[in-house]
Amino acid sequence: MEKCLILANGQYPNKKEILYLKKNGFDKIICADGGANSAFKLNIIPDLIIGDLDSIEEHILNYYEPKTKIKKIKRQNDTDVEKALKYAISKNCREVILLGATGDRLDHSFCNLGIALKFDDKIKINVLHQKSYLSVKTGTVNLKTIPKEIISLYGFDSKTKITSKGLKYELTDEALPFGKRESTSNQAVGTEVNLKIKGGKIFIIREFEALKKNDFFKHT
Repeated sequence: MEKCLILANGQYPNKKEILYLKKNGFDKIICADGGANSAFKLNIIPDLIIGDLDSIEEHILNYYEPKTKIKKIKRQNDTDVEKALKYAISKNCREVILLGATGDRLDHSFCNLGIALKFDDKIKINVLHQKSYLSVKTGTVNLKTIPKEIISLYGFDSKTKITSKGLKYELTDEALPFGKRESTSNQAVGTEVNLKIKGGKIFIIREFEALKKNDFFKHT
């Protein structure tokens, strides 16, 4: 299993987006506990449902039992999303997209974004939420773009320095410490953006429809 989707219990995407991601190599679907409720509404059969199973509705659990592998883990020192990520890592998955990781619970949204940072050293993590596609990045990053494409960058501390080439508002060995400075709604000026990120990790947020329309999904 090289790539997979993890469906959490937040605001889920439409089925069309999930089918698009499956066609682009993310052909395994793991539901983190209550994410199975969303899968049921979308008429999707996941490959695995994992968690403490306190959020999945009983009739949905009964529906999936003969169709899907179900793994109950009672421990409470990690979240259901973390349980799903640990399972994916154990199966040598190298990249995951979190779906339903954000929604109407701000605490859950912050938690899952933090989890993306926490596990990034073990697996490449992306987050899809409505129109936005978030990736955790460090080191040298080359992005295929179109002119005026919106690209936002968010750092977390003063030690992480970013140098850019190809953005309207360039960065030269500059930090974007959270709560002090950000690069929201920056723009690509051409067909490529190059970033050098030293000393830590950042979030890069792009428009998901732009990635799809221009076949940039493999260059995120």
